[in-house]
Amino acid sequence: MHEFSLAQNILEIVEETLEKNKVNRAIEIQLEVGTLSGVEIPALEMALESLKPQSVLENTKIKLIIVKAKAVCRICKKKYHPEDLFSPCPNCSSYGPEIVAGKELLVKSIIAE
Repeated sequence: MHEFSLAQNILEIVEETLEKNKVNRAIEIQLEVGTLSGVEIPALEMALESLKPQSVLENTKIKLIIVKAKAVCRICKKKYHPEDLFSPCPNCSSYGPEIVAGKELLVKSIIAE
């Protein structure tokens, strides 16, 4: 379950950001998670919840923003939303598109006080 190590990294990012900005707690964090990121959303949510007690995330609302995959076919240039990394182009059936969104996992914002 690599989601627990991802959750630990997210906690570290939040801690470092709060320390850098000389604030004590996060009210809300927003995370962008792409549908092609390889992250199991329920597992990440569970891992983040398990890290909350006695951390800077203890009373923090965690908002996940799911980023739907977007791709452009390298052959016919059609834009589409692949279900996975191996989905063929719905227009020409070719493989290996340019993925333009959906692989991200990032801390988009931290609201703190």
